Amino acid sequence: MKWFWRILGGLALVLLAAFFVLRVPDTDAGAMYAKYGTPPSQMLAIDGTRRVHVRDEGPRDAPVVILLHGSNADLHTWQAWADALKSDYRVIRFDQRGHGLTGPAADGDYALDAFVKDIDAVADALNVERFTLAGNSMGGAIAMGYAIANPDRLDGLVLVDAAGAPVERDGGGNLAFRLAAMPGVGNVMSQLLPRSLVERSLSQSVSNQAVVTPGTVDRYWELARYPGNRNATRQRFATPRRNFDAAQIAAVTVPTLVMWGEEDSLIPYAAAGWYMEHLPNATLANYPGIGHIPMEEAPEQSVADLRIWLGEVLASQDVADEGTAS
Repeated sequence: MKWFWRILGGLALVLLAAFFVLRVPDTDAGAMYAKYGTPPSQMLAIDGTRRVHVRDEGPRDAPVVILLHGSNADLHTWQAWADALKSDYRVIRFDQRGHGLTGPAADGDYALDAFVKDIDAVADALNVERFTLAGNSMGGAIAMGYAIANPDRLDGLVLVDAAGAPVERDGGGNLAFRLAAMPGVGNVMSQLLPRSLVERSLSQSVSNQAVVTPGTVDRYWELARYPGNRNATRQRFATPRRNFDAAQIAAVTVPTLVMWGEEDSLIPYAAAGWYMEHLPNATLANYPGIGHIPMEEAPEQSVADLRIWLGEVLASQDVADEGTAS
């Protein structure tokens, strides 16, 4: 039996050596800020010593729109929307805990409530009282959770291919997300994290492949390796998640725009139907031939739909406020 243990030991050493050879190191924090934190970026102080990567653009006295990115994304996913909205709206977007240049949360808390509290912390630090909250994917579930907990602070809610609906996906999905969710496997893959895996996962998430550019893949890959973000991703995927139930959603009367790519392979279009069925004050904007990130895959059409809806919602609220004042 000695030969068996010698072979096994030799194989373990080879695998260990291969791991250290193939492991992709963290990126340099300073270099990442120089590349992705250029103006109008700022590192906003919240909750004492915490710093959050924020971009705050547009007139200070304009209606406010806060944008929440999805899992393993960052505030740059909203670039087209921010460019189109900032002439008439104050547009705020930030890298959420465990993402982008914000980096990992010191408390290691990646439950929904922690993400929800961060929204209030950012809004308070920027002296924002009321706002419309929009979120994509994971960010959509966080936005929905915020609306459940804090409806009085919202002018409107925008769910862009949002997580949180009790609707199962039939096949498809994102390879990197599936690997990250596997105990043990996720830990190893997060350390190896080849660029090709990031590129394939992004390609699987969208229908419009034109958005899968070398620069975009580099951004996802480099910020995923920002110091602490890989460990944060493992902690986040290990945190139990719960879908919303119909009663929670039905209690939210905030005007809501449900935006969905009909070809979404991560969160199926049926989830849009579930939100529409249970939200009492919702409007649907659907996009044939578009996948999981309509704000990048169909930026012109999606932001045009958003502008129309925002105009109607804010106008109706102005009328209501005038009626109350009189």
